[in-house]
Amino acid sequence: MDVKMIAGIAGLAIFTIVVILFYNRLVRLRYATLQSWSDIDVHLKKRYELVPNLVETVKAYASHENTTLTQVIERRAMAMKAATPGEKGRAEGMLAKTLRGLFAVVEDYPALKADVHFQQLMTQMRELEDNIEYARRYYNGAVRDYNIVTEVFPSNIIASAFSFVPEEFFELDAPDMERKQVAARFVT
Repeated sequence: MDVKMIAGIAGLAIFTIVVILFYNRLVRLRYATLQSWSDIDVHLKKRYELVPNLVETVKAYASHENTTLTQVIERRAMAMKAATPGEKGRAEGMLAKTLRGLFAVVEDYPALKADVHFQQLMTQMRELEDNIEYARRYYNGAVRDYNIVTEVFPSNIIASAFSFVPEEFFELDAPDMERKQVAARFVT
């Protein structure tokens, strides 16, 4: 065998190994992104199941607040229909804003706030919100890692050759509003 042929075969072998390594890394990162989105989806479905119970409980005490209650149900339906992380983020932002309106209504009903069933629902809602926030951060981190690998050289060549496309972040609809401090109200 001639030296040029051996060098060519060695070069081809190295190139093949590099392509395989980058491809496998992209696949692992894509699956990490998909799995983390699945975690968010599970928490969101639990919240979607909890919202009607919350609305019915509030309705029992504040039946004349139909506009707010109807908005909550409509926004829940919109969020359930959203397909992509971007759409889901926008719909979830609107649902969260409407739920804050519902919680503001609750402030006017001390008997409702004292209701054991309502307190249990609120505890579950807080836990779900915390879980959603944690899962959203994990998902966005996985998306960031995946997107970086799909866009940096030389892995971007492998990514485009095998149709790996950047994923969408699950972002808040109105991040400035979400980051505002909540004003504490003390009742005397």
